[in-house]
Order: sequence, then structure tokens, then C-alpha cells
Amino acid sequence: MNKTICIILCFILPQICVAQIVSRERPSEWSQLVTGGCFMDRFETMEGSLRAEHTWGVDSVLNRYIDNGIEQDDISFWGGNILQTPDSVYHMFVCGWPENSPKGHMFWSNSTVFHAVSRRLAGPYKVEQSIGKGHNPEAFRLKDGRIAVYVINGYYIADSINSKSWMFGKFDFDSRGRKIIEGLSNLTFAQRQDSSYLMICRGGGIWVSKDGIDSYKQISDSSIYPNVDGEFEDPVVWRDHLQYHMIVNDWLGRIAFYQRSKDGLHWVTEEGEAYMPGIANHADGNVENWFKYERPKVFQDSYGRAIQMNFAVIDTIKWYDLPNDKHSSKNICIPLNKGMLISVLNKDSITPKTRTIEVLIKSESDFNPQTDIDISSLRFGSHQEVNFGRGCKPIKSRNVGNDLIVIFNAKGNGISHDEFAPKIIGKDIKGKMIYGYAHLPYVNYQSPLISARRPIYNKEKQALELEIENLGLSASTPLNIQVLYDNMIISESEINALQPYEVEKISIQSEDIDTEKQVGFEVVFRCNNKIVARNSFDAI
Repeated sequence: MNKTICIILCFILPQICVAQIVSRERPSEWSQLVTGGCFMDRFETMEGSLRAEHTWGVDSVLNRYIDNGIEQDDISFWGGNILQTPDSVYHMFVCGWPENSPKGHMFWSNSTVFHAVSRRLAGPYKVEQSIGKGHNPEAFRLKDGRIAVYVINGYYIADSINSKSWMFGKFDFDSRGRKIIEGLSNLTFAQRQDSSYLMICRGGGIWVSKDGIDSYKQISDSSIYPNVDGEFEDPVVWRDHLQYHMIVNDWLGRIAFYQRSKDGLHWVTEEGEAYMPGIANHADGNVENWFKYERPKVFQDSYGRAIQMNFAVIDTIKWYDLPNDKHSSKNICIPLNKGMLISVLNKDSITPKTRTIEVLIKSESDFNPQTDIDISSLRFGSHQEVNFGRGCKPIKSRNVGNDLIVIFNAKGNGISHDEFAPKIIGKDIKGKMIYGYAHLPYVNYQSPLISARRPIYNKEKQALELEIENLGLSASTPLNIQVLYDNMIISESEINALQPYEVEKISIQSEDIDTEKQVGFEVVFRCNNKIVARNSFDAI
């Protein structure tokens, strides 16, 4: 490196360093969270046996497992996720670039997508083939068995996971008259119950595709991220047998947030950190102190529960990672506490009048609830209660086959009318944290999602043209629709029930629209005088 470049870096890099870290103040109530109250408590100790010796990395990561995840001296890896095949082989789709590339880490825009394999979920993964150019890959299966690998600005697709021929394509994005939130990059995908796909873009916009490749339609009007100060990126979304989960990272504050949803559109944020630096722990107490944990992805079990999270990690500030130096990046794997399978047995909705709540805890091949649980430690209710050690307390239990039913005094459950997955936290007989989210028998987990395209005023016909679609998974009810313009109701109509993906087009005569005014529309949907959906469109 010549003298001029060295002088420039001496001035620039300290400023970049400051720009890469901001200390975020945590809410004071987070200090009252019990173990299990935040997602970060689910991380378990890493697997591996080979320690790093005579290789790259700052001192704080030289105790790492080089046989965990994927690591090569000559390649800087980033991003990627893992799929499994019936032959018990794990397939990681990850990107990377030569460590000696002229721009160091800043060569990331020239990434290659690699297909790597391992017989162990935690690795080590070895590259088998190159898929093509691309960054921030995320692989997912389509209903017809094909494999799609998203990359920024496109995707690769093949008939099978071991294909030697991957075709490149481009997604079609239909914003439906909405503002696209912070661009279409860093996308993440979750398969819905009918094999359609929900997608979240970098800015927190929600999109739906009928098959995962067909046009993605935006259904959110604003970001669904937590309403806190943060520079958000790297969302990861997944769906289990009960609900959707999402984690989004504040890269500047190096703190991530955990959210849950019944339908993929309406989200609640749980308290506490989802992850932050320092989560890469070994059983002997060693910690891999990586500077950044980014691009999180999950591996799911047969119930959809996240049992492992893998991260792109780097040992220093990205701009400090130069060619042929001691710095680089890799992908690591950290196991997760998968949680218990539980359901509420009460047939009627839980209200303030409910006296007891019966919760069924299912047995599994590696878990016997009848003998493994410290029943007295259990607390059940809304996450706002149990995350802080409150909630219902158990009063008795009984065995049913291999399963366990625990009966709770309903006092203090905190469950509201819109609750879809109350939470349980406790300990097993060895003191290890256990948790789970409960299925409620009276909740529709495949609800309709009624959404309007931006209204269009046909000046020639003096008519407002409105297109409404059900992008949910069950039929809607008949609905009353009001269209507001400049905060005034300009039309009102009724539509019949819509089946999933059914579209209804309405033309409404109206002379009350001044096309020169810079104001937006609002479309309000009601059923039995109750608002069930509301779409807002900014002025164009």
C-alpha cells in the first residue's frame, strides 16, 4: 500500500469505525426480564472441535471453531442459509469472494454464490459448486420441488438441489400503487400454509406471491419494523406450525429485535434483544467475540421451529478487512432451544371471567413432559406478562398418554381478545429454560387478508376505479367499503365474500375528486361495523 493511501486511511477509517457503532439505550423494563423472556436466551452452545491456529482473525476470535459453519483461508464468506435433503445431507447456499480481492471486504458486490454441503448441521461445510454471481442468497423450496435461490436483483432456479444447471431469472414486483419501502434488496421468504410465499423486503414491507416465483404483490402500507430508533436491515422471516417469526437487525446499534405474527401482516414485538455480539458461546465458557453478526438465517425442524441460526460474521470493521491481511469473514452456526409443542384446551375464548386454563404439553422423542418439567416453575399467559416472570401459576396437572396437561389459575394471564399465541416459560428438572407458544382452538390461523390496489380516478368517466383482492388463506366475509379522499368519504359500497386470491373490481361514480390536489386515498373495510382492514395511499 502506498504512502498516500495510508495517510488517507488514517483519517477516514477512524470515522468509519465511529459510524459502525452506536450505543443504543435499552428500555429500563428490559432489566426485569426473566430467563426466556427475550429471544437471545434461546441460543445454546456451539458445536465444533477444531480450534483456530495460525490463521486469520483478531485475538478475540482465535479461539473459534474452524469446523463450525464454513471457513476457508482464501475465501471471505457472507450470508446464506441451509436446506436438508432426505439423504440427511445439509446444503448451505452462501456467497463469498477471494480474500485477496483488490478491495478486500468491499469486493462483496462481486460475490459468487456457492453450494456447500455437510453431513452435520453445524458443519463444517465444503463448497461443491458455484451457482453464479450474486450476494445475500436465501434458498427456498417451491411446491413443485424446484429450488429457488434469491440474490440481490434476481434469483437462480433449478429442478433439484444438486443440479449442475441453474437458470437466472428476475422477480416481478407489483407495488399495487404503494410506496416501496426502502427498496427491494435483502429479501427474506416464508412459505405459507398453501405453499404460497410471504416476502419481507429490507425496509419492512410485506409482499405475497401465489407460488414463490410468480409476481410479488405488496400488501403493507408502511414498515412493520419496531417503532424504535434504529438502522434496520437483514430481516429473516420463518413460519412454524403456529405463527410467523421475524428478526430484524439494527446494524448500527448492533442489536436485533424479535417479532411474531398470526398472518404475516400484523406483528407484535417481544421485549429484549433477539441477538447482539457475544452470543457465540462454547460449552467450556469460551466466546467467539465477532465484531458483527449479520445476515441471520434459520434452519427449521419438521414443525417449522427454528433449531439453528447461522450468521455472517466478521472479526473487524468491514473497511478494515483488506486483501492478504489477517482479517476475513465466515458463516457460523449456533443451535437454538426449539421450544415445546403446546396448545390450550379451553374451547371458549379466554376472558377476564375465565377461571382456569388447561394447557396440553406434547411429548417428543427427546422430551418427556411428565418427567422432565419442573411444573411449579411454569408461568403462562401473554408475553407481556410471562416475559417478566408474571402470568398464570399452575394449580395441578395430569398425564394423558405420553403428554402432560397443566391446569393454571387464570388470574393474571394478560390475554387480550386479539391474542393468537400465548406463551409459557419455565424450567426443566435440571434448571434449563423451557418455553413454548400455545395454539388457541378458537383462532383462525389462515385468515383472509383483504387489500386494495390504489384507487384510480377515471376523469373521462368521472368514476373511481377500485380493485380489491383477498391475499389471505381463507374466504372473507361480505364487506362494507369506504373510500376517503382528503379525509372525506367520497364513496361507499358493499362487496360479497372473496375467496383466496379472488379479485373484485368496482367502478364508482364520483365528481368529488380534484386531480390537481396533492392528497392521498384511504380505503376502509368494515364487517358488522367493525374495521377489519385499512389501506392508506400517499399523495402522488
